[in-house]
Amino acid sequence: MTQKTRSHLAWNDFEVVLAIANAGSLSGASRALGVSHATVFRRLGDIEQRLGVSLFERSRTGYRPTLAGEELAGTARIMDEAALDAERKVAGRDLAPSGEIWATTTDSLLMGLLSPLFTQFQHKYPGIVLDVAVSNQLFNLTRREADVAIRPSNAPPENLIGRPLTAIGQAVYAHRSLNVTPGASIKALASQPWIGSGSRLQDSALDQWMAKHALKKACVYRVDTLVNILSAVRSGMGLAVLPCYLADEDPNIIQLTDPVPELEYGLWFLMHPDLRGVVRIHAFMDFLTEAVRAQKQRLAGPLLG
Repeated sequence: MTQKTRSHLAWNDFEVVLAIANAGSLSGASRALGVSHATVFRRLGDIEQRLGVSLFERSRTGYRPTLAGEELAGTARIMDEAALDAERKVAGRDLAPSGEIWATTTDSLLMGLLSPLFTQFQHKYPGIVLDVAVSNQLFNLTRREADVAIRPSNAPPENLIGRPLTAIGQAVYAHRSLNVTPGASIKALASQPWIGSGSRLQDSALDQWMAKHALKKACVYRVDTLVNILSAVRSGMGLAVLPCYLADEDPNIIQLTDPVPELEYGLWFLMHPDLRGVVRIHAFMDFLTEAVRAQKQRLAGPLLG
């Protein structure tokens, strides 16, 4: 009697099924996996042939898992979480400050504060390579999209651990060419053209403050990054609220108000709890804590003399 050979599934088979189930299409799965549409199609056909079962129902609207497909995708999710958990724990067994750190921060923080500090860190720890992703969105540290985040926040996610570095002050600024007198009231400044934050910047505190002072109707321009708000102020387009550390570096931009208490926010160093024992992560956190806090007064913003 001939014994039937079992067709084993490899991890990348589960990965393909999970990617298609999550995306609902071969094109979406191909983007997630970083392979071609044809490769995903071929690999799915091979898996189904080996199992002798259809895993997805094909239609014009996409790929919908069959019962067998749902079971396989569910198992793949469990395996994926277990692999991520193991990766985080193994990553915590460093004995020396070396290796890579995936960090994420915002464009404004990188430009106005962190770039020179990262240079100093690299000189002090040449065995550590910083891989920095610049985004105004908080990456998912739980899924290791990044190891650490240096983010502005007054309410950091509860599932992460971190350290408050300092407070960031914000004030109203304008280009010298507008001839606006510093020290004027917000009510008086409301007659000027303003630059607002685009919806994707997701700064609810600033939105509420501008609405409270009837400044939204004075907006002639909106944009969704602080660096581009700064660029608009430099062009003389209008007044805007900016972090003091970012605007004070330009001699042609004038601070018009004291830092606004309602718009102050905290700067945090955040990481996943499983990375708390990683030597390179702690070296990075300790270095940034000392370096950022040494600039505490500049970051809080000056009062008008």
